[in-house]
Amino acid sequence: MKKELNDYCLSLNIEYVGIAPAGPYHELAERWKKRVSQNHITGFEEKDFNRRIDAKLTLENAQSVIVCLFPYFVGSNENANLSKSSFSLDYHVIAKAKLEQIGAFLKQRIPGFEYKAFVDNGPLVDRYLASLAGLGYFGVNAHIITDKYGSYVFIGYIINNYAFAPDKPQDRTCIQCGACIRSCPGCAILGDFDINPLRCRSFITQKKSELTELELEILGKSPLVYGCDICQDVCPHNADVKHTPISEFSENIKSNIEYKELQEISNKEFLRRYKNRAFSWRGKNMLIRNFESIEKNKSR
Repeated sequence: MKKELNDYCLSLNIEYVGIAPAGPYHELAERWKKRVSQNHITGFEEKDFNRRIDAKLTLENAQSVIVCLFPYFVGSNENANLSKSSFSLDYHVIAKAKLEQIGAFLKQRIPGFEYKAFVDNGPLVDRYLASLAGLGYFGVNAHIITDKYGSYVFIGYIINNYAFAPDKPQDRTCIQCGACIRSCPGCAILGDFDINPLRCRSFITQKKSELTELELEILGKSPLVYGCDICQDVCPHNADVKHTPISEFSENIKSNIEYKELQEISNKEFLRRYKNRAFSWRGKNMLIRNFESIEKNKSR
């Protein structure tokens, strides 16, 4: 069954698929407790601690977790003001559709097969799952790195009730050159394969509440009004990565959005134009705020 799964995923141009156990993940529990004690949490995370470390609390009869990586790199654009992760149509929708295809495929072949699929909105920690499933290894910047596509990958997973044999994690890390630590505009990368997400520029571009002076300063260190690519762009593991083989990520590319356009259109029109884009989920006013904060920082 595992070979059939791998072959079917390849037919969808998903080259990286692996199996993680259903938990509980005791090592992750210790890491998460440490992060909570340091107040290194954003509020975007699953709030139920136990659901983060045990798939059975999401699917009662869970036996394994299928983990898939979705490469998205299509090249760099020096004039971009949106992060590479949002160049295409919304990756949540693209990746989730492929996970649902996989689920339907397995449902036809495994009697009584049950599953739940997630992309970014699930209770488990996707990068930890990708590591457990042997799909990549951790960088100092806490990203998952692959040999072929570097860290430019989205992660999705399928909690299911079939006992696929788990894969083995890779016994390696990034080369720990420190380039990401030195380049991070918020000094968010701690050097121990973890970050303080509250100082991550990508988080700050999506933060709803009023920004502090420090956050405004961090925001002003890049022209991107949504997301941040700096720690990935300077990473030597990303120097010669391949472009994505998944056609949906290389179509409908939009790497820029104009300040004037945002000022002139209504919220309703903004959603009509961009509701199928990842950068739209916080609304146009947040993008306007980021534009103005970045411009203001230039004049200091």
